[in-house]
Amino acid sequence: MKLEGKVAIITGAGSGLGRESSRLFATEGAKVAVVDIDPERAAQTVELVEKDGGTALAITADVSDEAQVQAAVAVTVEQFGKLDIMWANAGIVSRGGVPSVLGGEQIEFQDVTDADWQQVLGVNLSGVFYSAKAAVPALRANGGGTILATSSAASLVAYHGIAMYSATKAGVNGLVRGLSLDLGRYGIRVNALCPTHGMSPNFLMPAGAPVVGQSYEEVAGPWDPSISPIPLKLQRPPSLQDNARVALFLVSDDSQYISGQCLPATDGGTLSRVGMWFPEDKGSPGDL
Repeated sequence: MKLEGKVAIITGAGSGLGRESSRLFATEGAKVAVVDIDPERAAQTVELVEKDGGTALAITADVSDEAQVQAAVAVTVEQFGKLDIMWANAGIVSRGGVPSVLGGEQIEFQDVTDADWQQVLGVNLSGVFYSAKAAVPALRANGGGTILATSSAASLVAYHGIAMYSATKAGVNGLVRGLSLDLGRYGIRVNALCPTHGMSPNFLMPAGAPVVGQSYEEVAGPWDPSISPIPLKLQRPPSLQDNARVALFLVSDDSQYISGQCLPATDGGTLSRVGMWFPEDKGSPGDL
C-alpha cells in the first residue's frame, strides 16, 4: 500500500474528487481526516471509507476561516497522532461560472461585486494559504511531509465566465512554487493538481445537492471518443478516479523528489493544442 501508516487531511472531501480520494487514500493505508463545510456530506464520506475497511474522521470547517482550519489540523493530530499529508482541495466556482442549464446566470465582468470576489478568493486562494500554514508545524514536527493543492486547467488557459476563478487558481500555482522553495529545507514537498477533465458536476451545483459520484463526462451519456474534443481517444470517459490516482502519486513516495510542480492531470492532450480546426479533426470548428 502506498500510504501505509500515513495521516492525511483532505479539505472539500464531502463530495467529488475529495470524496473519491478519501476512499482511495484509505484503501492505500492512510487515516483520513475528511474536512468539509457540510457536516452531512463529511459524515457520508467517512461512512463510505469505513465501509471499505478504512479509517476516517469527519471534521466540519470553512476553509476561508483560518481559525477553523487551524482547529481541523489540531483535531486531526490529536486523533491520529501526526500529520503527513495536507491536501487543500476545497474550491468553489466564481459567480457567473455556472451554465444557465444548471440554474446559473450570465454576469458581465463589470457587474461582479466585491462580495463575489471576496468569496471565491477566500475559499480558493486564502483557503489553500490557511491550510498550508496550519499544516506546516505538524509536518515539521513529523520530519517532513506533503502539501497538495487542487488548482485547475483554468489556471493555465482561459475559460469563459470564470476570470475570478482562474485568477485564484493561478494564485494557487504561484503559492505552490513559492512554498516549495521555502519549505523544502524541512523535507516538505508542495505541488498542485490541475485537472482538465474528469471532475464532478457537484462543483457547479448548489450547496446541499445530492452527491453525483461521477465525472461530467460520465454523466453526459454514452461515451463516443470520436466526437470528444480530447485529443487522446480512449474507450471510456475520464473519471474522478483518474484525478484521484494522480493525487495519490503526488502525495506518495512514488513522487518523493517532485516539488513545486503544477501538474495538468487528466489533460489528455487538451492543453497542448491550439484553438484551430484541422481537417484531421474530422468535424467542424464548432466541435472544438
